[in-house]
Amino acid sequence: MTEPTPTLPPPASPAHGILHGPNGLRAGWRVLIFLLIVAGQFVALFAVTFLAHARPSAANATMLTPLGLGLSEGIILVFASIAALIMGRIEHRPFGDYGLPAKYALGSHFWTGVLVGFVSISACLLVIFALHGFRISGFAISGATILTSTLAWTLTFLIVGLSEEFAFRGYMQFTLTTGIGFWPAAIFLSLSFGLAHAGNPGETKMGLLSVVCFGLLFCLFLRRTGNLWWAVGFHAGWDWGQTFFYGVHDSGIPAYHNLLNSSFDGPSWLTGGSVGPEASVFTPIALGMVAILFSRRYRENRYRPLA
Repeated sequence: MTEPTPTLPPPASPAHGILHGPNGLRAGWRVLIFLLIVAGQFVALFAVTFLAHARPSAANATMLTPLGLGLSEGIILVFASIAALIMGRIEHRPFGDYGLPAKYALGSHFWTGVLVGFVSISACLLVIFALHGFRISGFAISGATILTSTLAWTLTFLIVGLSEEFAFRGYMQFTLTTGIGFWPAAIFLSLSFGLAHAGNPGETKMGLLSVVCFGLLFCLFLRRTGNLWWAVGFHAGWDWGQTFFYGVHDSGIPAYHNLLNSSFDGPSWLTGGSVGPEASVFTPIALGMVAILFSRRYRENRYRPLA
């Protein structure tokens, strides 16, 4: 009697390997392609400026101006958006999947974030003031300059919020979440966010710690609301209040045509020293309180890249 031929297990799917996983091209490769597209655009920009004999202004390195900051952050936003649009075509996904759906643009989440961001920096400075480390001595500008500077800085910090949130928590967060999970991706990108600020003049370890805390808080906003608009609003509201309204240093850099004349006096743990209030011990405390209150208000996780 002939013995039955043993059944062999089916061969492993060629779709699963170094390049491909259960969700298609692995997340690490997709992020690498995204970064190469962004890097290619910067190389092209530098080549054009070099051929045009353009030279960056040295003033932008020592003082924040609406034009300088808005232009640099705007370039990052445009290049990251172009790369995300290209990746969206490759992955057959709409641009809104990467954190900035147009239907929620400048909606209630954004304005709530703006308000909470401004109140948070105000509360932080109020505590420093109560401990005799901060004071306001009057207006730094007057007349029509108040209106033009308000408009210029408002537009600038909207661009900053969009640029930094999308660059660090848009396509990158979405894609890495599909590969290693949300919070491992959030921790990695928040550390990268801090590293990106390490070259700022006057930056300190405490200031960089606060930047990482900001990054983690923004990731919490993203996870609970499902998009970046709350984070964009908070980011813009905090920076607008800190840099323009109160006129204090941002990552160690003073601003041009800020609204109020402010000064600090006291130990670095209280005032933040050369960095400004972001390096004060009260900034991580303020961010922690925001995280607790936000988590109590927004309880459901709405960020689902694999849905």
